[in-house]
Amino acid sequence: MAGRRLRIGIISPYSFETPGGVQLHIRDFAEELMERGHQVEVLAPGRRTKDMPLWVRTTGSSFAIPYNGSVANLSYFGSAGRLTRQWVRQGRFDLVHLHEPEVPSLSHKPLIRGFSPCPYVATFHASFDSYPLALRLTQPYLKAYLANIRQAICVSEAALRTAHRYLSPSIETQIIPNGIKADFFADAPVNPRWTGTDQAPTIGFLGRMNEDRKGFKVLAQAALDVLPSHPGARFLCAGDGEESAREVLEKTDPSLADHFEFLGRISDEDKASFYRSLSIYVAPQIGGESFGIVLTEAMSAGCPVVASDLDAFSAVSQEGESACLFATGDGRDCAGKICRVLDDPAERRLLSARGRRRARIYDWDHVTEQVLSVYAKALGQV
Repeated sequence: MAGRRLRIGIISPYSFETPGGVQLHIRDFAEELMERGHQVEVLAPGRRTKDMPLWVRTTGSSFAIPYNGSVANLSYFGSAGRLTRQWVRQGRFDLVHLHEPEVPSLSHKPLIRGFSPCPYVATFHASFDSYPLALRLTQPYLKAYLANIRQAICVSEAALRTAHRYLSPSIETQIIPNGIKADFFADAPVNPRWTGTDQAPTIGFLGRMNEDRKGFKVLAQAALDVLPSHPGARFLCAGDGEESAREVLEKTDPSLADHFEFLGRISDEDKASFYRSLSIYVAPQIGGESFGIVLTEAMSAGCPVVASDLDAFSAVSQEGESACLFATGDGRDCAGKICRVLDDPAERRLLSARGRRRARIYDWDHVTEQVLSVYAKALGQV
């Protein structure tokens, strides 16, 4: 691919109106491609917002459905198919990159018999703790229409195990992780409001607190066991779902509310400072995670990480080498690991150093090179 500038179309199955891992992945990857001189356009469901990049085009509408423990804003019915195929045809792309084409949304739409104006590459992000009934019922259909994909990418082993259920064995598939801007997190300024001390450590959480799979209930249970030995601890929580989180605290122990601070949705710059400032970052997710982007971001910032031992998190942390893992869903074990790290400055320094080194392999500079090599294969250049 050296020297050739490509015109690349990227299709998101999810609306850019609300933040999500896939949307952020697409945005950052598109920016990395454009920095390298490639032309990129993105198509996504939903309406435009004032802060949306000009290179993102939207369908004008979307609908919300529960999906993999979350709520996804998709576009599938009505004119969605016609608009998507028209966008692909008029774009005159060298290649179109589809994200999660197994989802009933825009990435699904170009994969119809007889419509192949350019090669298709697909990335599969999802993994499931239990395979959804809808996907089981449509598995033969999925295999048939996904056969139009020339190359496939899975973001982790967990995502690969899921994708193998509906991808034809004839499609070359490889694992390429999600990317991060490692230096962006490593060089972020420390925010004194979020900085912890030995007497008042700051323990961070970032995610949608109104989704059970993000594990806020586990964090609340852990806090009960952390506070007796660290009564000055502050639990700083960023993201949506404050009302739901406060209900969890009330049911767990009303006194917990005095130790939790809710920051709401924060900017990318504040997120980087958040990780840089914390004593510990906790990832208590209980399922539905195919990668672990929050771990790589926190590790890039040098923040010691305590995380549940989901397969995806174990893989990112090298089976606990660069993060301290606890039994998934076990608040008491989570508390034990938090206290162990808080009480051992040497372990905190070790986790910080190992995390920084590990996170470098997820930098966009490396990840983009891997994706471009897949593009070259799809275009028949290697």
